[in-house]
Amino acid sequence: MWHPKLQLNAKIQKIADDLFLIPLTPPLTGFSNFFSAWLYQGKITCLIDVGPSSTAPDLLQALRELNIDQLDYILLTHIHLDHAGAIGEIAEVFSQPQIVCHPLGLSHLTEPSRLWEGTKKVLGSMALEYGPIKSIAANRLLEASRFHNEFITPIFTPGHAAHHVSFQTEKYLFAGEAGGVHRAMPANRYYLRPATPPRFFLEVAVQSLDALIACRATTICYGHFGIQKDAVKMLQAHRKQLLLWERLIKDEMDHHKNGIETQDLIAACLTRLLKEDPLMATFGQLPQDVQERETDFLQNSIRGFLGWLDSEDR
Repeated sequence: MWHPKLQLNAKIQKIADDLFLIPLTPPLTGFSNFFSAWLYQGKITCLIDVGPSSTAPDLLQALRELNIDQLDYILLTHIHLDHAGAIGEIAEVFSQPQIVCHPLGLSHLTEPSRLWEGTKKVLGSMALEYGPIKSIAANRLLEASRFHNEFITPIFTPGHAAHHVSFQTEKYLFAGEAGGVHRAMPANRYYLRPATPPRFFLEVAVQSLDALIACRATTICYGHFGIQKDAVKMLQAHRKQLLLWERLIKDEMDHHKNGIETQDLIAACLTRLLKEDPLMATFGQLPQDVQERETDFLQNSIRGFLGWLDSEDR
């Protein structure tokens, strides 16, 4: 448990007596203050997300510095390797807590080879820096739909991924990537972008946001990265952002309907979004290496919208 005289590593951010943000930095340029785990110490002690396996030693060291020798639960918002990749290493050290995740994630955690191969296919060399995920015994896993606790409530939010779950306590909403990717900026400003990789379904993402907005949470804790006090306002702003992206990207598709290479269309969409999306107005103030990282992820989010707009499913 937290000890008031404990000297914390500067990387660990004490948000409140019951909440700590643990940054996790893989060996990739531009990835500082991007991955994180959250430690919640209210009526129960929970770890929310664990980061990639390459940062497992850093997470375990942070938990030692916080004098954490027992967890009640490990909650995974989703099983992408930047959120769940270190679960094998963490589960070996903390052998008691159940690991809560979406039902669709269970088989990937017990037999992660397909998840690992798919991640390498999508992310290439970046996946190697995340590191592979170790398998988890089935008896350690608990479906989020069967997770009943008076202090934490799972909320199914399949906008970013079909297997995404958010978790709400009395004070905090742990939203994973359901509310987008956030970065605090000087002068109380922030940068916020959609996390909408293929396959993306806009109506599902909007429904997920509506479910979170209806919870009336006060504080939102982002998987990427940090915290904002007015959760409802932030979620409403992100909802509006998704609809703006739909309009602008569709406009670019219509403008280039006579034919354009996909990568050129993505570039045109990116230019337009950076110019007209007010929630990304601070993009130019990001460090150069972060801008390069964000450009890659922005292009992938645009691909998600392009696939959805071009799909017969919508």
